[in-house]
Amino acid sequence: MRGDRHHARPRLHPGAGRPGARGPRRRRPRRAEGGRGVSGVLGSVRAPRLAAFNAVAKIAAGLGLSLLLLVTIDWVSALVALALEAVFIAWSGIGFRVLLRRTVAIWIAAPLAGLTTALYGVASGTTYVQWGLIHVSDGSIALAIATALRILAIGLPAVVLFITIDPTDLADGLAQVWHLPSRFVLGALAGMRLVGLFLDDWRQLELARRARGLGDTGRIRRFVGQAFALLVLSIRRGSKLATAMEARGFGARADRTWARSSRFRARDWLLLGGALLVGATALLVSIAVGSFTFVVR
Repeated sequence: MRGDRHHARPRLHPGAGRPGARGPRRRRPRRAEGGRGVSGVLGSVRAPRLAAFNAVAKIAAGLGLSLLLLVTIDWVSALVALALEAVFIAWSGIGFRVLLRRTVAIWIAAPLAGLTTALYGVASGTTYVQWGLIHVSDGSIALAIATALRILAIGLPAVVLFITIDPTDLADGLAQVWHLPSRFVLGALAGMRLVGLFLDDWRQLELARRARGLGDTGRIRRFVGQAFALLVLSIRRGSKLATAMEARGFGARADRTWARSSRFRARDWLLLGGALLVGATALLVSIAVGSFTFVVR
C-alpha cells in the first residue's frame, strides 16, 4: 500500500541480529558532585565517610558545637575551633570546589558581618575613625574579627553536616531514635523533599522570564515578582501534597512501622563526642590565654 511508505521504520543499533550482538547503550545516571556520594537535601554530594553516620547524630553534633561556641565572643576560641574543624572537613572527603560552592553564602556573610561590627560596634580603646554613627576603635575591630571567625566556625561544619543528610534517613532517625510523632516526621520529610523542587522552580522561573525578554533589566523588581510567583506556587503545591498525604492515611494517629531501621551506633557517639570536644577545647584554650568573654555581661 502507498501509505506504507510513510510509516517510519524502526532504527536498529549497529550489529543487530548478529550472534552475540549487544543492545544499545544506556545512559548512566548522573553521579554526585565529585563522584560517588549521598543524596542530600540540596542534591547529591560526595562524602562516603559522612554517609555512614546517623542523620540525627549529625544534627546533634552541629547543635552541640554551635551552642558551645556561642558562649563566648572572643576570637581565640573561634580560631581554635576553625583549625580543628579544618581537619574534620579535610577528613570528610568533600572536594574543595564543592565545599566552596555550597558555603559561598557563609564566606560572604562573615566579612560583611565583621565590617558592620567594626563600623558600628561598641567602641573601646583607641579610636581611629569617628564620623556620625561610625565609630572604629580597638574594641570594635577585635569584636569584628571575633564575629567573622565565629560565623565561619559555626557555619562551615553545619553546612558540611547538613548537605550530607539524606531526608529519608533523617526521618527514620527522628522517628526511631528521637521518638518524635510520626505526623511531624512525615511532614518534615515532605517539606525537605520540596526544597529541591523549589530550587528547580526558581531556575525555571528565571528561564521563563528570560525567554520573554524580562531578565535583563529591573533586577529588584524581577526578584520581588519572581519570589511572589514562587510563594504562590509553593502554597498550591503544599496544599495538594497535604491533601494527597491525608488521603493516603499519613495523618492517622495509629502506631506506625518503618521500612528501615535507624540506630544510634558507636560511631555516632564518636561524632557527637568529637564535636563537643572541639567546642570544649576551644573554650579551654580561650580561658587559658585570658581572652574568654562571656556573651552575656
